[in-house]
Amino acid sequence: MKSLFTIFIAITTLSGCAQPKNTPVKISVAESQKPFANEAVATFAEGCFWHAEIVFQSLVGVRDAVSGYAGGTTTDPNYEKVASGSTGHAETVQVYYDPSKITYQTLVKAFFASQDPTTLNRQGNDAGTEYRSIAFYNNDKEKKVIDSTIQSLTGAKVYSDKIVTQVLPLTKFYKAEDYHQEYISHNGDNPYVSNVSIPDFVRFKAAFKEAKFK
Repeated sequence: MKSLFTIFIAITTLSGCAQPKNTPVKISVAESQKPFANEAVATFAEGCFWHAEIVFQSLVGVRDAVSGYAGGTTTDPNYEKVASGSTGHAETVQVYYDPSKITYQTLVKAFFASQDPTTLNRQGNDAGTEYRSIAFYNNDKEKKVIDSTIQSLTGAKVYSDKIVTQVLPLTKFYKAEDYHQEYISHNGDNPYVSNVSIPDFVRFKAAFKEAKFK
């Protein structure tokens, strides 16, 4: 989300990346703000959390994806501090899902399919440690799923470069400011949203065949 004007100019010049404003794109939002008793929680960082939020919320079985910060040491992160790169935190989403409708493994596959996990400390034009790729795990079972997925992608040579995604235990998740929640659904005219987030999301939906979409 850095240098929005620079990104806007670059992308509008390369018009093939821009999403036409008259093309309808369904952006799923949280179905409820209150977690359900049958839900599990998964946590991922894959660059801009606006993008990650709509990726996961588009999947059947996911009720909500909450934008926030994780992976660092600062106990009072906010957007400005995290953007400075001094907190160690990355932009992160916590995904609330129903395991009877979508598996953790499918979420992990969606995580890798919706980003470039081979770029260190960046996604596209967003550069910095706050945009690094991290798959957080809550237990050994989740870690095994993440590790096996990385091994599978590596063995299949899906990427020409090495996957640099960090695999870390989740210690603490900090919810981001309210204005970041459901940001894309409320700010469709934002140049970053219309020219980066939406096109990336459209490509993900077209390519990802592992789950049903809302």
